[in-house]
Amino acid sequence: MGQTFIKEKVKMKLNKIVMALVLAFSTVSGAQAADQGHGKVTFTGSIIDAPCSITPQSIDQTVDLGQISKEALLSGGKSTPRNFSIGLENCSFGSPATKNKVQVTFTGMESAAKNGLLGITGTAKGASVAITQADGQIIKLGVPTKEQVLQDGNNTLSFAAYLQGDGDSTNVVTEGEFQAVTDFTLAYN
Repeated sequence: MGQTFIKEKVKMKLNKIVMALVLAFSTVSGAQAADQGHGKVTFTGSIIDAPCSITPQSIDQTVDLGQISKEALLSGGKSTPRNFSIGLENCSFGSPATKNKVQVTFTGMESAAKNGLLGITGTAKGASVAITQADGQIIKLGVPTKEQVLQDGNNTLSFAAYLQGDGDSTNVVTEGEFQAVTDFTLAYN
């Protein structure tokens, strides 16, 4: 009876150890299985040869011109201008200031009306996007803006855009969705 008793005691201790190990491993594996959040951060950009950096918000913008009545575009009518800007940061021109003036050139698909304005794509027809300087002067595609004098530090180049009907009262304006894309290039002088 003494050996049986010892075997039973050893067996009970082994059972306790096995149970403790099973419990420990299940807790560890359960903790690893729960996803409490993860992700990835990708950093992009480019290095440019210029006295100013372009703010990230300015590089790829969307300007919502809104839902425009086709009646407003008849006879060359236009929508309400919507402001947008190109932000320049960390500008450094040295002393005396050199290359502290900038011109902006907008390029893209010209309107079917061949009016120097930006053409639209989509189901809407009979209108173009006009881009203006802060003073309201229309900027033709491929033609540099007036020079703007810059200061050391941060600067904002202000513009506006609106939709304009392509012609006279005989020109048909077709309702629908539209999009227009322009690229801009900076030239420092």
